[in-house]
Amino acid sequence: MAAVKSCSVCLRESTLQFPRPNRGDHYKRTSAEDIKSLRLITAIKTPYLPDGRFDLEAYDALVNVQIVNGAEGVIVGGTTGEGQLMSWDEHIMLIGHTVNCFGSSVKVIGNTGSNSTREAIHATEQGFAVGMHAALHINPYYGKTSLEGMVSHFDCVLPMGPTIIYNVPSRTGQDIPPRVIHTIAQSPNLAGVKECVGNDRVEQYTDKGIVVWSGNDDQCHDARWSHGATGVISVTSNLIPGLMRKLMFEGKNSELNSKLLPLIDWLFQEPNPIALNTALAQLGVVRPVFRLPYVPLPLAKRVEFLNLVKKIGRENFVGEKNVQVLDDDDFILIARFKPKPVHAKGRIALWQKVEKKAYNLCGKLIEL
Repeated sequence: MAAVKSCSVCLRESTLQFPRPNRGDHYKRTSAEDIKSLRLITAIKTPYLPDGRFDLEAYDALVNVQIVNGAEGVIVGGTTGEGQLMSWDEHIMLIGHTVNCFGSSVKVIGNTGSNSTREAIHATEQGFAVGMHAALHINPYYGKTSLEGMVSHFDCVLPMGPTIIYNVPSRTGQDIPPRVIHTIAQSPNLAGVKECVGNDRVEQYTDKGIVVWSGNDDQCHDARWSHGATGVISVTSNLIPGLMRKLMFEGKNSELNSKLLPLIDWLFQEPNPIALNTALAQLGVVRPVFRLPYVPLPLAKRVEFLNLVKKIGRENFVGEKNVQVLDDDDFILIARFKPKPVHAKGRIALWQKVEKKAYNLCGKLIEL
């Protein structure tokens, strides 16, 4: 597959650009049926700059390598992508950026769920407005609600477009039982369920014709080939997309699954995305920057990852640099954004540069 060109540079050059709209496939209305067939969806990591802002250049490279290695969809701003640490402005910007740069090559599924129905409605409206193909919705967490409240919550967001419901009781504190899913399955916009309860639950749904993606990487092989799951929404594919594609596309492969289980166990020894963030920094594909409250794994665990990479083969992992252990001092922990100050002289120079670009652009438009 051909690599996709990064869009980060064009975003940094100037805000005063008027590109012709790219009326590609990602601008066509996506249906739930288009989402139901996806076998490998990566819950993509969000990398950061040392001041805490998004590192869009590194992000584009991460998404691109997923596409090149056969991922069919990405979850933007999910748990792995640290949507819980983003403002809604950041969240929607990243969804829009992903659609603009990669929407013709991969399905962009925006995590616009919330424990507040009002927020979920607003975020989902914005997500579809910037072009996402589908929404990911969790059940209201912490405060929880009744089963009837869950149904009402999902009924408010489902009419907006294709939707994947995400059930992860270990994080929300409340299971979404089959009764709720069977009720909302009447909506034509329900693409399916990301299910983390286990493969018995997966089979309950697939037997009824409801599409399911395994939310547990350690169970996804059996979910796919023995319990009827369509595929997986994966964390591990951030690191080894080609091998995860093989696991989902090429039939039952217990040998490969067993080979990958030690890596998967390592990834989930602490709450996700702590280990993934650590691993990607060790591979040199993201800066070793963490938004608190996430912190890197300790030295001994980083050494374990180095050995796992050697055992599985460096060529199967993302990036091209040698894997490193990294020192504790190499990691940067961000509690608040710390953008570099722009002094008055710098502001004037920047504004003059923007004015000049705008003037030249207006001249070209007049000529047209």
